Amino acid sequence: MKSRLLLLSFAMTCAFSNAAIALTKDEYKTQKNAISSTYKADREKCNALKDNAKDICVSEAKGVEKIAKAELEATYNPTDWNIKKVNKTKHDTAYDTAKEKCDDSAGDAKSACKKEAKMKHAAK
Repeated sequence: MKSRLLLLSFAMTCAFSNAAIALTKDEYKTQKNAISSTYKADREKCNALKDNAKDICVSEAKGVEKIAKAELEATYNPTDWNIKKVNKTKHDTAYDTAKEKCDDSAGDAKSACKKEAKMKHAAK
């Protein structure tokens, strides 16, 4: 009997702890709008840059936005799929930015840089 009560108590704790973490629909929308506003501000900062520095800045801004949206979705709807999506998004955005940084190089150095970025991405 004690083990059943303990198990029930544990299950209820888990159920209520998830409810405390979960966002309401309004909170979700507010945070999603905040992410979009932050992206727009970050993107505006990139306009002052030129050439590849601008491309890298844009890639980083997009990456931050994608990661924030994936994390928000995982918080709002904490499924295994959404949690895995956060990790995938982090790896993909790091890879995209690394490829942009490789554009500063030329010839063999650029090819080697892109290969290294691809290998790091594949290893994750």
